[in-house]
Amino acid sequence: MLRITDVRTGESTDAVRARRGPVRVQAHPAGADTSALRVLLVADVLARALELGGTPALTAADPPADLRARADALGIRRADAGTAGPGPALHVLAPGDTVTEGIRVEVAPVTGTADPALLRLLLLATPRHEPVDLDAADLDGARETLARWRTAVATWATRPSKPIPEAVKQELRAAWEDDLDVPAVLDVLRRLESDEEVPYGARFETYAYADRLLGLELTREIGSVL
Repeated sequence: MLRITDVRTGESTDAVRARRGPVRVQAHPAGADTSALRVLLVADVLARALELGGTPALTAADPPADLRARADALGIRRADAGTAGPGPALHVLAPGDTVTEGIRVEVAPVTGTADPALLRLLLLATPRHEPVDLDAADLDGARETLARWRTAVATWATRPSKPIPEAVKQELRAAWEDDLDVPAVLDVLRRLESDEEVPYGARFETYAYADRLLGLELTREIGSVL
């Protein structure tokens, strides 16, 4: 079960408080800068993690139009405008923002600029509670990683399918269920990439499964490799 740190109390708590109905994920972007975009991204990934665990999620946000356009370009799924309905919620917000109920999930600010094609990976690679300086980020490394993974996935897709190794699947789930530790998920993929003990077909299934959380379009080159 997904556990998340509530910054109101500083304690880890169950993200799913009740088994009935969907969980509300309410994003509170302040402004239209990249820090606000990161708030929307964390809310998106949080909802994906809940869904992968079998819990429906209702995501709500009301960003300005220019921020909505940037979120679309980043592959952030559109949320309902306003609030996601009554009852307790997971509130994703910037430091200093306040809400009156529910669990508060805080997202640190972002400074600098980067190629929008790399931005999702760059933001996911840093724990959400740590600031991101895009001007100091390894842009070439991020570009190379995305290209390499997409090519590898397209190549693996041509091999016979194999199930995800249970130990790998449990490691992925343990990572994102532990306070939404997305950098740890990326670490699993980095290690698996060259693990010769795991068949190519199993590597494909693993990357496709993890991308349901990451949203990095790791399967988009399928069909381009013969």
